[in-house]
Amino acid sequence: MVGLLPLDTRILVVTPDKAGHEVICRGVAQALGGEIVSMQVQPRKLYALMAPWGPSDPQTIFPDPLPDIALGSGRTAAPALRALKERSGGRTFTAFLHDPRARRAAFDMIWAPSHDKLAGDNVISTLSSPHTLSPSLIAQARANPDPRIAALKTPRLALLLGGPSSSFKYEATDVDELALLARTASEQGYSVMVTPSRRTPAGLTRVVADAIADLPEDRRFIWTGEGRNPFLHMIANADAIVVTADSVNMVGEAAATGASVHLFTPTGRPRKTKMFLDGMIASGAVRPWSGRIEQWAYDPIDATGQIAAEIARRYQALRAAVP
Repeated sequence: MVGLLPLDTRILVVTPDKAGHEVICRGVAQALGGEIVSMQVQPRKLYALMAPWGPSDPQTIFPDPLPDIALGSGRTAAPALRALKERSGGRTFTAFLHDPRARRAAFDMIWAPSHDKLAGDNVISTLSSPHTLSPSLIAQARANPDPRIAALKTPRLALLLGGPSSSFKYEATDVDELALLARTASEQGYSVMVTPSRRTPAGLTRVVADAIADLPEDRRFIWTGEGRNPFLHMIANADAIVVTADSVNMVGEAAATGASVHLFTPTGRPRKTKMFLDGMIASGAVRPWSGRIEQWAYDPIDATGQIAAEIARRYQALRAAVP
């Protein structure tokens, strides 16, 4: 993949052992291009308790040679990124993805979603979060779809299921409504593709699957965890998408495709994420679920590319100042 920076640019991804932090950093790193190395920080208990305010664990081992750019996310990654900046004599460009909550000025750049309302000279904000689904990957998935998805008749609907969270409860009525939604889409002539996430209760997936069980095999697909997850191929080849409002990441990924994105909101009080969801609706990419599948056009949202472009610009400015 062609990136924004020379192929020999060394990029280090610094995160705790959590997939969500790794995904947003790796997506930006891939957009930048270069040689990407991942590093999981595992500070000892005292240093982990002091993060993000305290020092980095002295036993943390950084790669040699030190990277040109370091991307970090997650509370315990913040001290490591600050230590890396100091060790490099200011030469390593450090970008923290999400609010580090401490010593923000220590980083060359911070990305935060717009709904966090973080401001500063080294802060950039975008409506959606970065991810690994680049425009080129989406195009490749359309050109060469997973056989399980290619076998489905068009038009196709992708139903992306989240699960209970601190903000959303998923009452029995929500489960019933999602099953009815899948059935409604099938009655409109759509083949229905369903994928759960890590938080999706097995019972929710089963109820939705039962609602379309009588459809022919070329008009339904439910990923049950067996085989490779065709998530990218589902959304890339969907004519419309329904995504549950509890997953900020899935909403952003869906809006990267250009397909009509319908937002199903389970029972709950989303608080902070309401600003994100309202922003996505205002952008024209997303509409609340209204009882039937609709079609509309919008420019795909590529927050990952926007963030990577700003990192590349600031990194090159740093290189000119600190060769």
